[in-house]
Amino acid sequence: MTLAISYEDIVAAAGRIKGIAVRTPLIENLALNERLGGRVFIKPECLQHAGAFKFRGAYNRISQLTDEEKKRGVVAFSSGNHAQGVALAARMLGVKATIVMPKDAPEIKVRNTKGYGAIVRLFDRYSESREAIAAEISEKEGAIVVPSFNDPYIMAGQGTIGLEIAEDLKAIGVTPDQILTGCGGGGLASGLYTVLGREFPGAARYVVEPATYDDTKRSLESGTRQQADITVKSICDALLSDSPGPLTFAVLQAFGVKGLTVSDREAADAVAYASEILKLTTEPGGVVSLAALLEGRVEAKGQTSVIVLSGGNIDPKLLAACLAGTAV
Repeated sequence: MTLAISYEDIVAAAGRIKGIAVRTPLIENLALNERLGGRVFIKPECLQHAGAFKFRGAYNRISQLTDEEKKRGVVAFSSGNHAQGVALAARMLGVKATIVMPKDAPEIKVRNTKGYGAIVRLFDRYSESREAIAAEISEKEGAIVVPSFNDPYIMAGQGTIGLEIAEDLKAIGVTPDQILTGCGGGGLASGLYTVLGREFPGAARYVVEPATYDDTKRSLESGTRQQADITVKSICDALLSDSPGPLTFAVLQAFGVKGLTVSDREAADAVAYASEILKLTTEPGGVVSLAALLEGRVEAKGQTSVIVLSGGNIDPKLLAACLAGTAV
């Protein structure tokens, strides 16, 4: 089976975003290492433009549009991080952007998306189809749909995170035992493991999801794509995809990825830990990989782990609740 992206596609994407996207550091924290009894390398994509890794894929995708397509504009659907990434990338490339966002998306994400110059179309995620709305806008205005994960350019753009991780680990002579990243539709994970599955074939590879949105975990266990119940609510709004994409799922299968889950309370506790100990502002959906380590979903003692903190766009009220232990 031919996969949607290759290592070479990700190298090409890295060339396109070089000097544009932030090359986020790979950091360690002594307190975290001591708590877990191992080494943990943290990739803080909460420090990326627009506060999440999504900017990488969005810029890579929109930059590849023809001049004629750029004139028609783009449309995307997202609860917030992809929305902001597309809005910012489109503004940088001089492209009109319309973003379909749920009415219950975090206020900060809606505000920032508008701030980057995009037109926001709100919808009810429990009674309306965001895909149908985006398709209608695309048909009416001729706008190019920029998917949030199931697209080769998006996947390759997110995979540039893996190139940076591999380069930094090799520079200090470290080989990881396990790698964990959050997962919604699988765009980040598929790109990440296309690189790290090749660079560190002996490392265990995991995706982490909210317990109520474990569709990727169940898909990997069953061998067929499973659905999540989208009527269920979770504070991990960045990860509420109803199913892994066919393109992303094939990659995750090919690299032997396994699924883990954490509860909303565990994600909220990890937000507090990241703020108080790591001095990083994260959002619940962006910190599930850390939560999985803190909660012992995999053994970290005596291991070298790599985690991606994928986003930090959290409403101040929710951050305060996480710090107070009252978020859930």
